[in-house]
Amino acid sequence: MSHKPTPYSPNFPASQGYGPPEEEAKKNESYPMHAQGGYPGPPGPMLPPGAQPLPGMHSGFQPGFQPGFQPGFAPGYPQPQSGYPHPQPGYPAPVVQQPGPQGPGGWMTIPQAPTNCPPGLEYLSMIDQLLVKQKVELLEAFVGFETNNKYTVKNALGQKVYYAVEDNDCCTRNCCGPMRPFDMKIMDNFRNEVIHLHRPLACDSCWCPCWLQSMEVTAPPGTVVGSIEQEWSICKPCYVIKNAAGDVVLRIKGPICTYSICGDVEFNVYSRDGETKVGKITKQWSGLAREMFTDSDYFGITFPMDLDVRIKAVLLGACFLIDFMFFEKSGNQESDGPGML
Repeated sequence: MSHKPTPYSPNFPASQGYGPPEEEAKKNESYPMHAQGGYPGPPGPMLPPGAQPLPGMHSGFQPGFQPGFQPGFAPGYPQPQSGYPHPQPGYPAPVVQQPGPQGPGGWMTIPQAPTNCPPGLEYLSMIDQLLVKQKVELLEAFVGFETNNKYTVKNALGQKVYYAVEDNDCCTRNCCGPMRPFDMKIMDNFRNEVIHLHRPLACDSCWCPCWLQSMEVTAPPGTVVGSIEQEWSICKPCYVIKNAAGDVVLRIKGPICTYSICGDVEFNVYSRDGETKVGKITKQWSGLAREMFTDSDYFGITFPMDLDVRIKAVLLGACFLIDFMFFEKSGNQESDGPGML
């Protein structure tokens, strides 16, 4: 039984575009049996007229099937790489570790030094307050044998700024007591001496106005940056702060009573004319047991932030001078103030 081809009879009129396919087009059609390499995948939405494809993107195909890209990654973006990406030229390197609030061992980190700042004094450029704590010496507390004083200087955050050590001999310490002359080395975190204090032997009585207390401050050692000189006074202790040229830049006025009886003792710092208060040196109450059985003291120093770092170093020296004159014990007795000797 033979079958003859049925002539094409569409359900719709040919005038509307429906008609039999051309025989020649059918003969040229071919369909692969297997997917060829690099086959882009199923077609996707076409780009709108006038739009340009992204780099690496073939127009007319879905982004998830672009050649060279893994499914799920948008074209035009680099593939993820293992490890930390390298910084691009012209941009700063990535911050791997955030800076901590303080350096190793609780020390203050070194700030950027201002112009013409002596080496080692850049620590003082960014602070307006210092805390001075004297180390407790057990031999001195229980036996009464005078030892070299040691101090830790910190900023307001409790970070160590300097470490001060008295340089003196045994005979001078135990024979002269609080009135002894001494040299003091103030060192930084690297054990470098950045400030040197020199106190000569002198008197602090109002009966000897020509031989009163003084202290020379050098920073670095050998370069004078200023001095502290006691002024003659009957009731209140008074000092002047001088710069390297010998000019008065600040004044210090203490209270009539310098005994720390369950309270702080303040030495106010004034401007050159003595009218404007710009800071203070405070002997802080450190507790009954510490005050009675030791001469280990706490001090606080405040000054303007924009004060010259050299004068800040001189004020630190004034704190040590005040400690020796008024709060250094001799034979378990707190030393007397000026005019009491």
